[in-house]
This record gives sequence, C-alpha cells and structure tokens, in this order.
Amino acid sequence: MLWLGVGLFVLYPLAMLLLRAFLAEGQLSQGPLFAMLGERIHRQSLLNSLILATLVGGIGTALGFVFALAATRCELSAPARGALDALAFLPLISPPFTTSIAIIFSFGPRGLITHDLLGLTGTSAYGLPTTLLSEVLTYFPLAYLTLKPVLAGIDPNLEDMAASLRAGGWRIFRTVTLPLCIPGFANAFLLLFAASLADFATPLILAGSNFPVLPTQAYLQITGLFDFKGGAVLSFVLLVPAMVVYLLQRWWVARGHYVTVTGKVGPRALSRPLPTAARIPLLAVCSALAVVIAYFYALLFYASVVKAFGADHSFTLAHYRVIFTEGLKAIRDTLIIAGIGMPLGGLFGVVVGYLVTRKRFPGRHALEMTVMLNYALPGTIVGIGYLIAFNDPPIVLTGTAAIIVACYVFRYAPTGVRATIAQLQQIDPSLEEASTGMGAGSFETFRRVTLPLVLPAFFAGLGVMFVRSLTAISATIFLISIGWTLITVRILENMTELALGPAAAFSVLVVAMVFAVTGLIALLLRRLRAPGTMALAGSMGG
Repeated sequence: MLWLGVGLFVLYPLAMLLLRAFLAEGQLSQGPLFAMLGERIHRQSLLNSLILATLVGGIGTALGFVFALAATRCELSAPARGALDALAFLPLISPPFTTSIAIIFSFGPRGLITHDLLGLTGTSAYGLPTTLLSEVLTYFPLAYLTLKPVLAGIDPNLEDMAASLRAGGWRIFRTVTLPLCIPGFANAFLLLFAASLADFATPLILAGSNFPVLPTQAYLQITGLFDFKGGAVLSFVLLVPAMVVYLLQRWWVARGHYVTVTGKVGPRALSRPLPTAARIPLLAVCSALAVVIAYFYALLFYASVVKAFGADHSFTLAHYRVIFTEGLKAIRDTLIIAGIGMPLGGLFGVVVGYLVTRKRFPGRHALEMTVMLNYALPGTIVGIGYLIAFNDPPIVLTGTAAIIVACYVFRYAPTGVRATIAQLQQIDPSLEEASTGMGAGSFETFRRVTLPLVLPAFFAGLGVMFVRSLTAISATIFLISIGWTLITVRILENMTELALGPAAAFSVLVVAMVFAVTGLIALLLRRLRAPGTMALAGSMGG
C-alpha cells in the first residue's frame, strides 16, 4: 500500500510532467525544450534564478552562521537566546512572501522609509535588491538551524589543544573552528539555494518585469497562456539545477571527515566563548537583523489595523472584517485541509521511518529515496506535475480537496520520516525485540512500544504539516479551484490587486494561528511525555 501511494503521488506526476514536456506527436523529442530555451526571456529567467539563488545561499548562510555563533559562543542568557530564536524563526512560520508586503510598505512610492522618512518620491520597491532582501530574511533561519548544532557539536578539547600550543583566538577560529564547520556551510548553502530556486511567490510580487525568474515564468506559462507543455518544459529546466543541488547535498551529508564527537568516554570541556572584541560586532549584527525582522512584522500588524497605509492612518478593524467575511471560505478550507492532512502526514512519516529503520525488505532504500523526492523538488514542479497528472482520466482529482491533501502529505511528510529515523537510531532495538519475544505481533509491538517512543517525531510531523498547510504556496497555487481555496492564495490575490490591508490582516492571522497550534502541540507532547504518562500510553488497549 505504501508503494502504491508513493508511486501514485510521487512518481506518476513526475513521469507525466516529463512526458508532457518531451512527447510530441506520439514520439519523444527534444524540440519543445530547444524551442523554449530559444526564447531570450526564458534563458534570462534561468540565469536570473541561478544568480538570485546563489546570492541568497551565500548571504543567508553567512547570516545564519553569525546567529549560530551568537547562540553558542556568546554566553547569552536564556531570555536572550529565546528572543533570538523567536525572531529568527518568525519568517519560517509565516507565508514566504509576508516580508514582501512589509518591504512594499517600507520602500514603495508611499513607503514609510522612502517617502515619510527620507522624503523620496517616485521610488520603486521592485527588482533584484528587494527580492533578495525578502528571500534572505525568509530563508536564513534554515542556515541558522543547520549551523547551530554543528557549532554546538564541535569538541572544545580540539580548540583547547590549539590554545595550549599558544595559538591566538583568531587563529584557532580560522584553523580549527571554521574548517570543522565546512559540511554545515555546504548543507546550509545548498538548502538556501534550493529554497530560493523553488520560490515563485516572492519574485512574482517583488521581482517585476525587469528581473524575471524561471518559477514565475512557468506559472505564467500555465495560468496566463494555458500552455501546459511550455510550463512542463520550463519545470524540467528548473528540475536540472534542483536535482544537482539535491545530489550535492546528499554527497556532503554522506561525508564523514569532520567527526569530533566519538563514543569514547572522556571529559568534555565547555565550549570556548568568544572574546569580548569579537562578541560586540557579532551581537551588533544579530541585533540589527532582529530589529529589521521585528520592524517588518510590527509594520505588517500596523498596516492591518489602519484604513490605508500611506494615505489614511486612522485605526480600523475593517480589514479583519473583510477576511472573516469575504475570506472566511479560504480560512475554513485551509483549516479543513490542514485538519485532514496533519494526522495523515504525521502517521505516514512515522510508519515509513519505522519500516526503513527497523525492517529489512527489498527496495527499502529505494522507498526512502522516493519518499524524499517530492520534498527535494521545487514546489512549482510538484504543482505542475500534479495538475498534469490528475487533470484528465484515468485519475481526475483537480478541483477537489483530495489533491491538495495528497500534495501536502507526500511533499511535507518526509520531515516526519527523517525525524523518526533519527529518533529510532537512538532507541535500542532490544525494547521491541522483548515485545516480540513475549508473543506480540509486529503491529501490536509498533502500536504499544514503538509509537509511544517516537511521539516527538510524530508531533514534529504534525507541526510541519500544519505550518506548511497554512504557509505553502508554490505547489498548491496550481491545485486550487472554486470549490477549494487557501489563505496563502487569497494573500497573493490581494497583493496582486493591491489590497494590501486585507493581505496584511491575513498574514497576521496566519502567524497567530501557527503560534497557537504549534504551542498546543508542544503542550500536548509535554503532557504525554510526563512521568507515568508514557507507561499509560503503552498500556492503552491492553
């Protein structure tokens, strides 16, 4: 059954997309590819996409490293670390183009900074600089999440040995710390490169006609020209650098030349704090970036409670009345789809992670690779593939909630798969072997022993599914219909119609809902893992 679902919702859409791109008059042909790349706009879009992704990867990785250094080597207090984490993660739990709204409010023709503060007129908030700023702010937390455990995992004894040889602080940092972070740098850069390459909403809002990128061109090819073949060809062009990035990422992860923590028992020193001379500029950069993020989201909230930002700043709740009347269907549809997708995605992640970790069967590694495929592909490719695959017989799902739920489950459940695999690798298999040795079957052992032990991975999958259900746009923009729509789509529609007040109100609502639900999930997990509760969970039904 797992292979049937994975084949239907991962391999089949990708195969149909490739067939649509290269099948001409019943024969495979490279003609459509050469025809599309023969157009200057598409060649320029590919080049622009690679330039933007490279800049986002480089700048975002540097900022993520600065934040990681501050969190691990500056001896911050617990409240300071909490504030740093909260502000860093805020862009990750809001729609990816939320900062675009704040950038327009700040740097547009009537922007708070350009017009009100600097007195400039005729300014434009569109182009490469603002698109780069928005994507860097949105995705640098991925680099922070990647590099923080890398820095925390470096054995301080290595740095202490260098210090005992009379190496200075800068030389220790340059010759010991930085080289040990190289795999983390590579992973962070590749993650940000792939995220930027897949982002179509931010460039659609901010890049403008002077800086076209490939994902937006594929989107406009389908929605504007109704050219499915052209959209499929452009998606294939986007697929090539995406797959190169994915393979490079796996290659770096597989490298094992930077191990500093082994199973040998021995004293472990505390991490070496940075000297004061290094902390001051480091914390200054972090504080400045945190202020920018806080400013953007405060501005977003302010714009949601005034009549017309830049023209009429009188207080009003009219924008919230709009989203809870005209936008109520989008809110309801989003919550219904999230409510269905959360348990399905969480359970799917746990089951697949359990099978590939604890069971031995032919195709085990192939199953893991295939499940991860949709997660690695840009959302534009996934969305166009689903649209082509399920728009015509024999399987017609377009216009239904099922296609959106399936897209979410098979695109974002791999996060739960990886979390489950990581957790099971820390659990001694003898616990499950003891259960089977006492006569319990595989399903009973899984339900009463394994599942309670991997609850954190299950709830991590639930959290990711909910966040993505409220914030994803690149894949699902192709799958909405009159019957089913999403909050992120309504935000994008409001942005393109210059209804910025309702767009800001929708964005504030999404952030509030994500904070509320993820907080409830964390609270529920803590209660389930309280002393005595795990034993109760394991004995339920027995």
